[in-house]
Amino acid sequence: MNAIAREESLAMNRYVNLGVASLGLLIAAGTLSSGERPAGSGGSPRTLRLPDTVERYADVDLPAHFRTSAARRFDNTPFDNPVTDDGATLGRVLFYDTRLSANNTTACASCHQQSHAFVDRERFSKGFEGKPTDRNAMSLVNLRYYPRGRFFWDERARSLEEQVLMPIRSRTEMGQDPSRLPMLLSADDHYPELFRRAFGDAEVTPGRIARALAQFVRALVSYQSKYDEGLAKARSVRDDFDNFTASENRGKTLFLRNCAICHMPPGQSAHFVMNRPLNNGLDTDTKNADGGVGDVTLNAADLGSFKSPSLRNVEFTAPYMHDGRFATLEAVIDHYSNEVKPHPNVDPRARRRLNLTSSDKAALVAFLKTLSDPRFITDPKFSDPFR
Repeated sequence: MNAIAREESLAMNRYVNLGVASLGLLIAAGTLSSGERPAGSGGSPRTLRLPDTVERYADVDLPAHFRTSAARRFDNTPFDNPVTDDGATLGRVLFYDTRLSANNTTACASCHQQSHAFVDRERFSKGFEGKPTDRNAMSLVNLRYYPRGRFFWDERARSLEEQVLMPIRSRTEMGQDPSRLPMLLSADDHYPELFRRAFGDAEVTPGRIARALAQFVRALVSYQSKYDEGLAKARSVRDDFDNFTASENRGKTLFLRNCAICHMPPGQSAHFVMNRPLNNGLDTDTKNADGGVGDVTLNAADLGSFKSPSLRNVEFTAPYMHDGRFATLEAVIDHYSNEVKPHPNVDPRARRRLNLTSSDKAALVAFLKTLSDPRFITDPKFSDPFR
């Protein structure tokens, strides 16, 4: 029995289905309303509003380059938790609900904001008690397409289903005991019905909370950028794109020559992710600096290695790196051009100084901005349903 199943079984034994017979759910006139509830300390009450017709999360018409065999191999969706419309809808509500924190002040969305491609623009987010986190909030864009299926900068979570509960438990981030959530959410007038739609009955368990949140996060797929439009019309990613400017096409050439070796594995032109964590020469210190993956594996060869998020929507996800040290894309490119530090674990691909000119750097930034997807960061189905 896996961890999620064990958690569900324990929760099933501890909790009864509270109030299902009298949940008093209103489903009418295109709105699913929960009535008023606390939005957090000092916040005003909010009402849950969902559309009459469930949003499409599962059956999305992805472009051809997302449907190649190489692109599909990057999908980490498990067989026992596929994305469904009702499951992701429940996950969306949970993602924005501040009651998942100990003092009703912090939701997942507090540190992962849609308008910024699901990151926090602060270098370090503030948790439920106002204390700063020790790393920058990682982008949630296209997490579905990371073939190792491990999460956080140091990959300490072995699956997305495991990852989504860890910030809730964190004493810094949300400070909530997931075992308290079934009683809390079952007493609400809308959650039992949402769980019934997602899982067949109204029972609320920590395992089901994890599965629904993971479905919503896997549904956060960005695929409608200028790059996607250009690639759809081109014979090859190496051809000039008709919809690109001269600078954007030059930046694409520079990217394919210098950056794609890490951020676009061979045969894969869709996801812009790395196959595994790497040390990219941010620090020379092997003792006092953040050890990244090495702090989890306790393997000296992993010190200073970090998972990389997808570069999609990178224009919106500043600041950059695990500690948010770079405020701009220009600063990131300067690092790879001539500021990589001599660390014993630096990946050989990062050791080569690129010595880019100012014109090269401007072209690379122009290309990276073609990965921006304005529709993704404004799509109502990913937005706060309590507004």
